[in-house]
Amino acid sequence: MYYDFNEPIDRRGSHCVKIERMKDIWNRTDLLPLWVADMDFKTPPPVVEALKKRMQHELFGYTCPHEGYFNAIVQWVQKRYGMGLSREHIQFFPGIVPGIHMVVNALTEKGDKVMIQPPVYHPFRQIIEGTGRVVVSNPLQLIDGRFSMDFAQMREAIKGCKLFILCYPHNPGGTVWKREELEELARVCAEEGVIVLSDEMHADLTLPPLRHLPFAMVSETAKQNSLTFMSAAKAFNIAGLAASHVLVFNDLLRKKLFHYIRNNGLDLGNAFGYLAVEAAYTYGEEWLNQLLLYLKGNINFVDHWLYDLMPKIKVMRPEASFLIFLDCRELGLSTQELDDFFVNKAQLALNSGAMFGVGGEGFMRMNIAVPMLIIRRAVTQLQQAYWQITESR
Repeated sequence: MYYDFNEPIDRRGSHCVKIERMKDIWNRTDLLPLWVADMDFKTPPPVVEALKKRMQHELFGYTCPHEGYFNAIVQWVQKRYGMGLSREHIQFFPGIVPGIHMVVNALTEKGDKVMIQPPVYHPFRQIIEGTGRVVVSNPLQLIDGRFSMDFAQMREAIKGCKLFILCYPHNPGGTVWKREELEELARVCAEEGVIVLSDEMHADLTLPPLRHLPFAMVSETAKQNSLTFMSAAKAFNIAGLAASHVLVFNDLLRKKLFHYIRNNGLDLGNAFGYLAVEAAYTYGEEWLNQLLLYLKGNINFVDHWLYDLMPKIKVMRPEASFLIFLDCRELGLSTQELDDFFVNKAQLALNSGAMFGVGGEGFMRMNIAVPMLIIRRAVTQLQQAYWQITESR
C-alpha cells in the first residue's frame, strides 16, 4: 500500500500542544509550529482501525496489558533488531518521561549523582533536579558535524554517580552512537558501578541504511547493567496515547524497578494505548519504512536549501529521527537575539538549542515531520529573514 505523507492535516481544534501552547510561550498564534516532537502525518491506518474497533465496545474502564501487547513487542524487537526478549523482561509505563522519573526514584536516593550528556533532551536534567538528585555533566563534543562522547572527561566525572542516562539515538542531535562508543560506555559504567538508563525512544526512526543496535545487545556487560526504554510513540505518531515500555534483563534490577512501579500503582495505562502499540508493531512496518524515506527527503531538502542559500545556518544531519539541529552560530547572535530572529523575523516556532544545556547555545531544533509544502513554506520564511539580517550587516 502507498501512504501519502504529503496530505496536509489541520490540527487546530484537536488540543495539540504545538498549537495550543504557542501563545503561552511566544505570545503569538501566527507562527509556523515546528517545535514539539510529534508528526503532522496521520497515524497509521492499522492503528486507527484497531482504536475504532475498540470504540464500538463503548465501555472504557480500567484496562491491563494483554498477551497481544507483549507478543507484539517481543516480535518487533526480534525482527527489527535481532533482540531476544521474553514477556517477563517487559514493563509498561505511561510515557518515557514518567518512566525516567520512576527509575530515578526507584534506583537512587536524594543527593545521589546522575550523569547526562548535554546538550540533551531537557527533561533529563529537570527530573534529576526535581527529585533532589545532583546533575553531573559529560558534555558532548561536536566533531565534523556529529556529536561524540568525551570518555576522558567521563571517566573522571562519573566517579560517585549512581545512574547514567543515555539518549540513544540522540535528541536533539540525531546521532546514532557507534558500537565502539557504546562498548566503551558500558565498560566505564560497569567499572564504576553506574547503572545505564538507555532512552531509545527514537530507535525505530533510525534512518536507512543505518540500523539501530540496542545498548543491551552491545555486550553482556551492557545487558546486565542497563535498562532499555522503548516506545512506539514517536515512530507511529501515538504520543498522545501515553504508552511506553522498559526492558530489563538483570534479575535484581528488574525485581527492584518492577516492584516499585507495581507497588505504587504506576503499571496501568489507558484502554487505547495497549491496542495502539500492538497494532503498530504488528501491522505498521511498511508504513514506517515509507515514512523513513519521506523524512530523508525532507532532511535533504532543508540541507540543500540552507547550503545553497543560507550558508551561515548549517544542518547537523540527523542519523535518526525527524529533528534537525540547526547550527546558527555563524549568525553571531545571542540566545535571545536568535530566538527573536526565528520568531519575529522568520515567524517560525522552533526549540532554542540553549534549552538542551551546555553546547546547545547558537542552535535551534527544527521538526521536519510535516508535509513537504510546510517545509517549503518554512525555509522560504527563513530565507527572507536571513537575507534581511545578513544584508543589514
